[in-house]
Amino acid sequence: MRPMLRSTFVAIVMLLLGAASVPGQAQRIPRLADGKPDMQGYWTNQTFTPLERPAQFKDKQFFSTEEAQTFARQRLEDVKDVPRGEQVKSDADIHYDDGIWLLEHFEKGAMLRTSIVTDPADGRIPPLSPEGQKRAQATAAARKLVGPFDSAQARGLSERCIYWAHEGPPLLPTGYNSNLQIVQAPGLFVVQPEMMPVARIVPLDGRPALDSAIRAYRGDSRGRWDGDTMVIETTNYSEKTAWRGSSRNLKVTERLTMTSPTRIRFQFTVEDPSTWTRPWSGEYEMVKIDGPLFEYACHEGNYQLPSILKGARRAEATAAQKP
Repeated sequence: MRPMLRSTFVAIVMLLLGAASVPGQAQRIPRLADGKPDMQGYWTNQTFTPLERPAQFKDKQFFSTEEAQTFARQRLEDVKDVPRGEQVKSDADIHYDDGIWLLEHFEKGAMLRTSIVTDPADGRIPPLSPEGQKRAQATAAARKLVGPFDSAQARGLSERCIYWAHEGPPLLPTGYNSNLQIVQAPGLFVVQPEMMPVARIVPLDGRPALDSAIRAYRGDSRGRWDGDTMVIETTNYSEKTAWRGSSRNLKVTERLTMTSPTRIRFQFTVEDPSTWTRPWSGEYEMVKIDGPLFEYACHEGNYQLPSILKGARRAEATAAQKP
């Protein structure tokens, strides 16, 4: 091929390749002035996918689209008009766990994983370590000594509006209001869930973690960019947090990767040898939504606690009057 024809041919090929890439270019992720991904905005992590894989899917890591939709519909049926009697009598956390709240995201398509937990491969949280078992037994024994309605302090942290487990870290889906907002500023990455809206402010300036003597319900987070992935490491948890029974030695690493203008892949790894026999990891997808978030007015000193305790006292008085 003569040089001029060759150059013309190459130019045409490059033009065609460029034209073919235009749809993909529309999917380029937005970026801040410093070149980092712009994840700011409102997101939802609603999903019918359970944290741990149900026993019937023991060796199945992924659903087909049809299977995922069937599973989602079944979960809706399972939670429809469930009697609350026995749960109300216990100290179980029954805050609005009806699957009806997930309908909007269901219409957008279900996640194909059979569990949020991805490692171990069986989709289950690892067994407790000997130390974790001992602590769990001690906690259970202590609860037997104090009635669930003996005092405000006997109620759970979520009911007292102090800390909700879905806040983590790691950030996990919740039964409803499973939305969040991300704000970015020079040297800072901020995540605020709609449910129990406490803004987690993550510094990115390389400052050291807090002294080990300083503890917090949500731990102490530090962030950094690994390419286009935001990596957040959190330590210094309070022993009162006891996230899924964990100890104050809990360490959580979260990774947020923007895969498109409307999707963020959220991955996390949990480490605590004082609780589990090995580290474990999980993954799910965040989907961009329209804002704003609405106030979830949960606050420390829940005004309904006096009513809850008053009801318990009346129930006790009624029981005492029975022959």
